[in-house]
Amino acid sequence: MRIWKKPISIELLEEAHVDSAWSLLGMEFLEVGDDFIRGRVPVDKRTRQPYGLLHGGVSVVLAETLGSCGAMYASPEGYRAVGLDINANHLKGATSGWVTGITRPIHIGRTTSVWQIDMTNDAGEMTCVSRITMAILSPR
Repeated sequence: MRIWKKPISIELLEEAHVDSAWSLLGMEFLEVGDDFIRGRVPVDKRTRQPYGLLHGGVSVVLAETLGSCGAMYASPEGYRAVGLDINANHLKGATSGWVTGITRPIHIGRTTSVWQIDMTNDAGEMTCVSRITMAILSPR
């Protein structure tokens, strides 16, 4: 079942993130399905910490962006989605290639929305799992 209440596409998502942390870190939106958004981040000099691993904070940027977009586009027109809480469990380091995240809703309510983001490396191994809780704000 399609959950989006606003027009959504890869092009609209990319356009909304020009000159943001998302674009400056080389992240890309890959796919929008009926109930998910998929995006990825390169593991390179922009995104690695000094020890050569993908920075954990970059994984959280990927998670927060995907989950926030999910909440925003699943909300009625005129409503806004703002973050309340995010957590991340880092399971496996990545030193090169891409880390891909997919977000799906756990709960879409009238005033809150909860999204899970699963991240994997190029070998399909889980690198991080995150959950974000969003407040859904009515129009002013």
